[in-house]
Amino acid sequence: MNQTYEFRHAVTRKPAASITEGLRAIDTGAPDLVRMQAAHNAYVATLRETGADAVELPPLPAYPDSVFVEDTALCLPQGAVLMRSGAASRAGEVAEMAPTLRRHYSEVRKIKGPGTIEGGDILVTPKEILVGLSDRTNQAGVDELAQLVQDWGYRVRSITVPRGVLHFKTDCSLLDGKTILSTPRLAASGCFDGYKVIHTADGEEAAANAIRFNQFVIMAAGFPDTAKRLRNAGYEVREIDNTECAKLDGGMSCLSLRF
Repeated sequence: MNQTYEFRHAVTRKPAASITEGLRAIDTGAPDLVRMQAAHNAYVATLRETGADAVELPPLPAYPDSVFVEDTALCLPQGAVLMRSGAASRAGEVAEMAPTLRRHYSEVRKIKGPGTIEGGDILVTPKEILVGLSDRTNQAGVDELAQLVQDWGYRVRSITVPRGVLHFKTDCSLLDGKTILSTPRLAASGCFDGYKVIHTADGEEAAANAIRFNQFVIMAAGFPDTAKRLRNAGYEVREIDNTECAKLDGGMSCLSLRF
């Protein structure tokens, strides 16, 4: 089993009506809850189509961004690590996710701080864990994560996220054990030396946040040239409407924890 993209479980959370108050770098309008829910349903259905068990947790109105569950934890075969958000309004989401992870894992560890780190900045490959330094994740958070997963056999390497990019995985995703989908601006830093890189097409940088989930590469709809590149490389691509999540800087990886 390839531990980087073959999964039996996923955890998602339904968007709450308060999603209209979610964080965003640039205000491009309030998300449409009905359209977001329809896209969320399609996303969960696609996860389940692979044969995986996809749990849908109830909405959390007190936390507008709580649909983006990936930021709350890092899920590895050996155990889970609860994160420590770099956004004050999201701090309580981790405690809300913890009981669900404890039902699945016998060992759940926790970032205690003072550093901060979010799951959207973490990319796990077969040989290392790459963590982006961003507005939400700092070096102290990376250092604590490295200590927590050292006895599980993982090496952690920090990456500088391009200016203006919210999370590391805003600009990249893992396609298989050796291949990464990346924006040219991120790949130009040399952070993926030693990996095969497929670049997003010009003007389609937002396509970089995808997930490899069992047989599918699940990506945001509306980026035909990047989708064509992935299909030409042999991947089975599924496209999901991400219009509303994109208004909150969210993408395909943000919407689930996968293990």
